[in-house]
Formats: sequence, structure tokens, C-alpha cells
Amino acid sequence: MTAKGVLTEERIREIIARMTPEEKVRLCSGKDFWNTEDYGAHGVPSIMVADGPHGLRKQVVNIDHLGIATSVPATCFPTAATLASSWDRELLTQVGRALAEECRKESVSVVLGPGINIKRHPLCGRNFEYYSEDPFLAGELAAAFIGGVQGEGIGTSLKHYAVNNQEYHRMVTDAVVDERTLREIYLAGFEAAVKQARPWTVMSAYNRVNGEYCSDSRRLLTGILRDEWGFDGVVVSDWGGTNDRVAGLAAGMDLEMPSSGKAFDNEVLAALREGRLAMEDLDASAARILTLVMKSQCPPPRDSACDMEAHHRLARRAAAESTVLLKNQEGILPLQRQGTIAVIGEMAATPRYQGHGSSLINPAHLDCALEEIRAGAGSAAVTYARGYSLDTDKTDRALLAEAVECARGADRVVIFAGLPPIFESEGYDRRDMAMPENHNELIREISLANRNVIVVLSNGSPVAMPWIDGVKGVLESYLGGEASGGGAADVLFGAVNPGGRLAETFPFSEEDTAAHRYFPGVPRQVQYREGLYVGYRYFDTAGKGVRFPFGYGLSYTTFEYSDLGIAKHSEESVTVTLRITNTGGAAGHETVQCYVHDPVTSVHRPEQELKGFRKVFLKPGESAKVSIPLDRRSFAYYDVASGDWRVEPGDFEIRVGASSRDIRLRKTVALSPPFAPAEGDRPSPDEYRYPKSECFEISDGAFAALLGRPVPPAEGDRPYHLNTTMAEARKRLFGRLLYTLVRREAMKLWGGKIDAMTRRIIESGVAEAPLRSMVLMTGGQFRFGFVRGIVDILNGHVFRGIRGMLGGGKKTPQ
Repeated sequence: MTAKGVLTEERIREIIARMTPEEKVRLCSGKDFWNTEDYGAHGVPSIMVADGPHGLRKQVVNIDHLGIATSVPATCFPTAATLASSWDRELLTQVGRALAEECRKESVSVVLGPGINIKRHPLCGRNFEYYSEDPFLAGELAAAFIGGVQGEGIGTSLKHYAVNNQEYHRMVTDAVVDERTLREIYLAGFEAAVKQARPWTVMSAYNRVNGEYCSDSRRLLTGILRDEWGFDGVVVSDWGGTNDRVAGLAAGMDLEMPSSGKAFDNEVLAALREGRLAMEDLDASAARILTLVMKSQCPPPRDSACDMEAHHRLARRAAAESTVLLKNQEGILPLQRQGTIAVIGEMAATPRYQGHGSSLINPAHLDCALEEIRAGAGSAAVTYARGYSLDTDKTDRALLAEAVECARGADRVVIFAGLPPIFESEGYDRRDMAMPENHNELIREISLANRNVIVVLSNGSPVAMPWIDGVKGVLESYLGGEASGGGAADVLFGAVNPGGRLAETFPFSEEDTAAHRYFPGVPRQVQYREGLYVGYRYFDTAGKGVRFPFGYGLSYTTFEYSDLGIAKHSEESVTVTLRITNTGGAAGHETVQCYVHDPVTSVHRPEQELKGFRKVFLKPGESAKVSIPLDRRSFAYYDVASGDWRVEPGDFEIRVGASSRDIRLRKTVALSPPFAPAEGDRPSPDEYRYPKSECFEISDGAFAALLGRPVPPAEGDRPYHLNTTMAEARKRLFGRLLYTLVRREAMKLWGGKIDAMTRRIIESGVAEAPLRSMVLMTGGQFRFGFVRGIVDILNGHVFRGIRGMLGGGKKTPQ
């Protein structure tokens, strides 16, 4: 754009005043799959958005939102689940800056991330793309990442807003959740990121919340997001996630993506004429989109070249510093660079370093752990055996025998194992926490042949470890990105002291979680009956044993905590201070975690909640003073009756430690804030006040008391409608024929041989997609009238349906 045509706030107002209603409506939908509309006559350029968030997924030729088609080479940083284990705000900021540099190089204005949804259950197939089970930690890390990206003049899209915690029927399910749980668990991270980092965009989720689609919810998108939190950016739909465009614009959902080929235009224009949609709402959305374009045209804050080699080095450091040392019996790690090291497992040679779906990155450079171990082994002899095949979960006896023989005479054995790509992905949830049986059997057999076994795990979410008592060392590397192999080698040999700490609890089994009885629900509804008791909030309150607790991680050194002090600044805020000393023989990081416990409360509260943390680096013998501020929200709960956060007067116990189960120091502080019970206060049911460690089950009455209304029944699948899924339509003969045709065409779209991973993603995507997706994800190749005809036939109105399907034009339903 010329200087004369640069968008300014004044120019935006002028453009809005000159634009016709048709132009405004078009502006509020994408130009194509990844670009916004441009208007040369008004001096408005198009901008490009692209998937992330742990790297840039820019597609140039073939396009999709499932990570199937290829994209430009980019640095594949560790996934969110991995980076969260660093508990390192500055590291997240640095990764954000590097990602922004690659966006600028590729002329991408907004990267679609970070994902901040809560890990309600370990089986969510997309957990690798999210930070934590804890909203405070998730919000802090998201804010740091956003600050890094946007500090370089590139926008972010905070997603998926809100209560999007499973892949099963994600586009139609209704998340039934009480208001207090919504505020304290599922919105709190979004709130922190919005207030601290001001993301340029927020992405609305596919699902419904308490009966209303997120993209249609004025309460979520305007009442809470804009009016309460002060968000002033663009709300963009998830791809194909627009339900009712008129309701969406009225709610504050500004930008429909991708382009639906003007499928909604006539309906929106009719709503304007009839007064069902206010022109002020359309103008507001158009102005916000133009403001986004204006931000994207500003010159970068600093002239920074895109150094891909430097980014790879950063990715390696991030992978190493995010690695969690789970077990180190007899100090088996770090490895000595002498003797014989047997490396076993196909994942050592064929790394599992990222998840599948819209976040799938085409790595610019890919490390191999086996080669990195060989390069760093010094005089040690390194042998290798494949051990298993990633193409199956069945044990290959010949590969197993070869691996046992390789391990038998080695001084140390390092097994690379975990979850193959097909076990977890966007689009579907995991079946259980088990690793493939051929991985488990390999570890068991090797540990019988050699006592000195270390297991390096590659997985996006917690796994069961039936073999753990037979091995001496376990490293959780999660999905460490393109440099995961080098990062693993750095930790194994002690070049990097593992400073990672778990950002989620590792239960013994998925059945141990409070949400398990209610996850993933039925196709059109999931009930969040466990309330606040997600992750450690449940395990610590119920006193239930876990494999590894939240915040846990070992080190190659030791740390001492001392001198806990609390300075009160008001009756609602304090600063916690303490001293940390490295008492071991190696330099390393320690993550100091601060939890708040309310011993006497009028409402049910978890045993303790994370409210602050600091990561410090200390040399052997070095000591440092650590300060952690706690504000009003650190002590507050959300009071439904008053619609506000409230702090009850009384004593609060401040707990400081190395994990939620390793509290080193405690101290009580008395607070006396103004407080009066609000009218309409509802007492907490005993089932929530005293959660059981066994058979955690919430009655209809208790859940209804929490909701403040009767528990709604799950929506039925009849009569059929635009949000009927292909899976539901298959119950009729015509629906089965339709499903078969759509599935066949989806498979043909990608051509050639389709691997099992891609096949499963496509099959799940087709089966659980609502019929409206035929319009929204094809750029308007199908008309709403055509799809309504399908709905009529499914409902038994055959002749009317045929007329609708055969009708001409691309009109939207009136």
C-alpha cells in the first residue's frame, strides 16, 4: 500500500462509511481458505493467516485443515504439551519471536494459536496441542507466547474459545457445565491471556456450551470476552465452525473462515433489511477486521532476519529444557561417554516429534536421536536394534529377539518408545492410556535381560507404565519437535540438566480421573459433572494416588527451600518470598511452585490451587531469593450469585514446593477483605465438598444444584437438520449412501495410497461432520438448498427434498 492508502483509524471510519452492505458482508467472510477479502477500490489489502502454533503451517498449493496436504518448510518447535513442561515464560516468548520471524518471511500476518484448552481428561486426542490441566499455568504460558509473537508485529489467535476438551463429536456436542466451573477452570486461562497479552484474534470453538454454539454466543463473545475482559480484537470462527451467520454477527463473531463462497450473504442481507441484524453490529465486525488488517500493515518493531539455523538451535534447547526426568534410580543418568550403549526402538531412528492434524509442520531440519547419541557418545560404543515396527502394535518376535540380544551385553540400554502417530491425533480421542503392546513387551523383555535400562518416551499425553518397576530411568520428552533427537541426547549425556516439570498429572489409569465417567459423553452432549475437580485438584483433594503428580520432575542436582516469608500489601494481596539453594554437584533449574489452601470456606474448593511459580537457574552451592506475588484472584472463588470474584475473610495457607505432592514450606496469612454473603448463595452439595477417591460419581440432584437448573437431557438425533452428522444420517438408507459417497470423494481428494493415519483422520472427520459442512468447507460448491434437500429426504419428505437438491443457484435458506 502507498503511504496515501495506509489504513489508519480515521481511514477505517471513512471506508466503513463508503462501503455498501454487500461489501461489508463479504469482508466478514474469508476470500478463500487462508486469506481475508481485499478491496482495491477502498485500499484494503488481503492478509494471510496460517496454522500453528508450534511452527508455521503455510499451504501454497493443496489446502486442508487436517494436516494432510504439505506445507512450506518451517521450524517445528516442541508442541504445547512439551513447552508447558518447561514452566519457562521467557522460553515461550523466544519461541514466539522465532515463529513470528518465519511468518514475516512467508508473508503470513496471523498464526492460528496458541491452543489453551484445559486437559480435562488424558484421552483427549488433541492434548498434545494444549498446555496444561491448570488454568493459571496455561494462561501464563499462553500470554508469554503471544507476547513473543505479537512483539514482532505478527498476530495470534487464542483458541478454542471455549470448553473444547475432546475431539469426539467436537462440532456438535453440547458441553453442559456449571457457571463456577466455567469461570474458574475453563475460562480463567483465556481471561489471563487476553488481559495480559491482548491477542489480535480469538478463535471460537466448534462445540456448544450449555445449549448454544460458541460462534453464536453473545454472552461468550461479547458479554464476557469484550465487555468483562476488554478484548478489542477480531473473533474468528474455527474452520467450518460457523453455525448461524446472522446470530454470529449479532454475537460478535466477526470473521467466518474459510470462505463459504457467499453462502450466507443473502441471509445476512435479508436480516439487515428486516431488522433482525443491526447495521451497527455488522459495522463493528467490519471495523475490527479492518483494524486487524491495519495492524498487519505496520512495519515490524525491529529489523530481524529469519535465521533458520538459529531457530533449530532454539528448538533443540527448548526440547532439552522441557524434558522431564521421571525416574533416576541409582543415578543411572546422565550416561557416561564410555563402555557400550545399546539404543533400542524404531522411534530412535524414526522420531515421533509432533502431533497430527492442523498443527502438522513440515520440518526444515529433522534430528535423529540415534545419530545424535552416536555423535555425543565420545569413546562409548553405540549399538542399535529396531525392536518393534511403528506400523503395528503386534510384537515381531524376530525384532524382539534381536533387541534382547543387542541389550544383553551392554553397559546401558536406552529404549525409545511411546505412542505412534495413529494413537493420538486431532479428529479423534484415544481409546485408553496404554502404549502399544509391542512397546510394552519390548521394555519388559529388555529389563529382564539387562538391569540398566532407561526409557525415553515420545507421546503427547500421559501413558500407562506397567513396566516402570523394572527400569532404572525414565525420561518424558513428549513431542519435542524437529530437534527432539538432539535434545534427548543433550539430556541423556548431561549436557543439559533436565529442568522440565509435569504440567499435568500422570494417573495410574484413565479410570482414576474424576471426569472419566462423563468423558466423552454421548454424541450430542457431554456433562462436566466433576466440576472443579480436574487433574490435581481432584487427586489432591480426594487423597488419591497417582503415578506422577502435577509439577513433578527430578534433576541431576538437589535444591533446598528455606526462609519462607509473606509480606501483606493489602487485605487481598501479598508477596511470598523464600530462598532456594543448589545443594548438589550440577548446575540446574528449579521451578518453585506456590499453592494456596483455604482451610475454612463456605463453598467447596479444591485442596490447593497453583497461584504462582518462578523458574530459577543456580550453579552448585549458589543461592537465590525468589519472590512470588499473589493478587486478589489468588485467594478468590467465583461467586455465582453476585456474578463476581470474592475473597472470604480468614486464614489462607501458602504452600511452596517442587510439585503438588512435594510441599517444602508452609505459612499462614490472615486476610480480612470486605465480604458479605450475596443473596441467592447456594450451598455446595456434599458430593462436591467431600469428593471420594474411589467411585467418584455425581448424582443428578447434586449436578442440578451446581447448574442451578435441572440437568438437560441429551438432544436426540431426530428430526434431522443441518447439524445432523454423517454418522447420524447413516441410520437411514439414503444417509448411508450419502456417507459412502462423501467418504469416497474425501479419500480420492488426496490421491495415491492413503496411510492408516490419514485414513482414520478422514473417516472420523467425515462421520462426525455436520451436514452444513458440505457448504462451509467446500467454498460454496454446494448450496444450502441442496443440503436442506438432503435433510428433507432423511426426514421422509422425498419429493420436496429432490426438488431442493435439484434447485438452481446458490441461495441460502430463507
